[in-house]
Amino acid sequence: MHLLIDNSNTRTKFALTLNGEISEWRAIIPTSDLSKKSIEDALQGRDFQKVTLCSVVPDATALIRTIIDQPIHFISHHSKMPITIDYPDPSKIGADRLANASAAILNRQGPAIVIDFGTAVTFDVISEAGSYLGGVIAPGTASLRDYLHQKTALLPAIRLEEPGSAIGRSTEEAMQIGAVIGYRGLIREILNKIRAELGGNPTIFATGGDAELIGKGIADIDIIDQDLTMKGIQAIGASNH
Repeated sequence: MHLLIDNSNTRTKFALTLNGEISEWRAIIPTSDLSKKSIEDALQGRDFQKVTLCSVVPDATALIRTIIDQPIHFISHHSKMPITIDYPDPSKIGADRLANASAAILNRQGPAIVIDFGTAVTFDVISEAGSYLGGVIAPGTASLRDYLHQKTALLPAIRLEEPGSAIGRSTEEAMQIGAVIGYRGLIREILNKIRAELGGNPTIFATGGDAELIGKGIADIDIIDQDLTMKGIQAIGASNH
């Protein structure tokens, strides 16, 4: 049994694999709520022999290290991976981006582009030869949604959902249009520029919290997979334990 941990700035997700398959069991803890007790409670009764951690939060990495006794592989550019790295400073690539890129070419060849809708939205680009080339980092949807409410006196907090029209008939509807339809425009423009520079016909993946909402309005996206990062963590862990 193999424990996979995806520690992002917003949420920390736990999953188990058995015989190479990710099980249905999941645990999710807001990263701000991580503690010895919250982690032990989440893992109570779960039996595992090894752990692979994908973390972009150093304090959380240090905490997890003190709690778990089983062998842990910490994903980094030093890990054995399905991809090679063609990047000036590999140490600056986030572990989550390495996991996403690894998952994107597990069952196919490159080129590929992975869009991860998290606290930030990231694009990761894999060449036809299977090399990680780099990518893009842009503000996440939460940044657009929350900023106007926090920085203005009258604009409300909203929940992101599909607008019914491109002409808002209320303040909330107008904000939904800007945050959802407008955000798709940002995604499309970045994709167009990447594809023109990369060449070929890349497979485009989407994952992360808002992948379903934003992705369903972008025909260029080929695969929406909420388990993509976990699949990459599993593959890297299997090669390094």
